Amino acid sequence: MTTVDTPRPIPARHPARPRRVPPGIRMVSAALRLPEPTDAEFRRFGELLTVGDAPMDELVEWIYEDRETRKPMFDRALNEGIASVPEAPGMLRAFFEDMETAPEWVDWDRILLGGQLMRSGGADGFSIARDVALMGGYLFSGFNQTLLRTGALEKGSNKRFAETSQWALDVIVPDGLRPGGAGYRSTLHVRFIHSMVRRHVMALPDWDYETYGLPINQTDMAATLVGALIAPVTTGTGIGMVANPREYEAAAHLTRYVGRLMGVHDDFLPHSFRDSLRILFQTSRALSTPDETSKALAQPMADDPMLWRYGHLTGLRRRIARSQHLSIATAYLGRGAMKELGVPSTLPWYPALRIPYHLVESVFNQLPGGRERAARRGDVGQAKFMRTLNEEAAVGHSAHHVTH
Repeated sequence: MTTVDTPRPIPARHPARPRRVPPGIRMVSAALRLPEPTDAEFRRFGELLTVGDAPMDELVEWIYEDRETRKPMFDRALNEGIASVPEAPGMLRAFFEDMETAPEWVDWDRILLGGQLMRSGGADGFSIARDVALMGGYLFSGFNQTLLRTGALEKGSNKRFAETSQWALDVIVPDGLRPGGAGYRSTLHVRFIHSMVRRHVMALPDWDYETYGLPINQTDMAATLVGALIAPVTTGTGIGMVANPREYEAAAHLTRYVGRLMGVHDDFLPHSFRDSLRILFQTSRALSTPDETSKALAQPMADDPMLWRYGHLTGLRRRIARSQHLSIATAYLGRGAMKELGVPSTLPWYPALRIPYHLVESVFNQLPGGRERAARRGDVGQAKFMRTLNEEAAVGHSAHHVTH
């Protein structure tokens, strides 16, 4: 199966008109006066539900013609650079030379600053990513269909979040996105997995292309990209994590480059922070179509904290953690979305408790050297959070049965 960049008829999963979005996104869009998608833009989102990642999809098809010989060459080029594969055929060489060559628009200082901003969110930044981006993503029922067919229920949402978090950590470390860096390798590895999943799911007899379109398509990838990297930065302002405009622009710049490595079309990548919010808002309007799959995936996730690892008072701390994360989800997704996800709402006590602390912290972060110090503190909090998850966090491990 080789995908092309020519859109096909719009799948039935695309709603006839834009859907409502969670309150957190709606408030930001109203404050910034983000435009509603035009009829042409909304139709384009529907068309791109049928478009994949042609360069990687064609490369995967080529690998499958002689997997024993070609997959090791791909792995060596990914981990050691294409120069380490002198025997590489033209297709493999062209792909990696393109990936190893940063476009003229890339500014590595801005990428470093964007990573520092994301790192400085610490454990609370990860919590928002989990409770808003990942939990809220289950409202996108079309994407859920792919998750369910790749074993999401069997592997568990806790493992999915741990792996996604490890990918994010790789991306935001200093120099992580340079060729050979941890984020560069993780992102291209995820891109490879996405192509393998497209190949696998499209071959399943129960996949309804006319209804769902192509698995992990351009619209899904764009929404996931800004959801994973921009949504936590944006919604963090709701608990007092405030940055300056230059830092927000840097976060968008980092996201654009990650998307380029991930195979997202350039016209779907953010060219500014405002543009990243527009993409987040408009793709949410196009994809938020909850159904029974939303509950099937969200309900187990609500109880994941009851499995987390704590050094002492484990039972009590697990119950507090469950309430904490439900309070964050309720604050940003709203009670209506929580009902559609089939998880209980609660008072947003945790965001309210953290606002004063983060507001004071945000002031100190703007002092000379403050953002660097905040990033180092954030590293400690994020590492601790990863240990608490009590999961193996190897990027792509949960899709091992598909890639092998």
